[in-house]
Amino acid sequence: MSGPVTRLLDNVRNGRFQRSLALVTAGGSVVTAAEIYLEHDRAGFGNRMMWWPVVLGPVGAVAGVAGACSERAAHTLLPVASLQGTYLHVRGIAHKPGGWAMARYNIEMGPPLFAPLLMSMVGGMGLVAAVLRREA
Repeated sequence: MSGPVTRLLDNVRNGRFQRSLALVTAGGSVVTAAEIYLEHDRAGFGNRMMWWPVVLGPVGAVAGVAGACSERAAHTLLPVASLQGTYLHVRGIAHKPGGWAMARYNIEMGPPLFAPLLMSMVGGMGLVAAVLRREA
């Protein structure tokens, strides 16, 4: 291997991959928005709030591109956009009958609390892990 591939792998090994990871986040946001649409459509969009993540999905794509172009955006916009789904699910659980007072029931029966974080993190971790060096 030589050229751009070698440089990319060297940057990843040395922890210099903020721009690339931001762009991966942008692409993943588009795919995630499509997946969210399919999951919420399966539930019949029974609540108007279920449209929010479908509409806000592109916000993650914009934040990812902005993070690739600006270090400041990578430190501000990207984290906010990445946590929007979790915020909406926490809010959805709070609005279920009994709210957080019936947390065990509402977490099981309401919007899946960790689904937004998992959808964002698993793909990113897999991509990063695939190119990093093994531990000693």
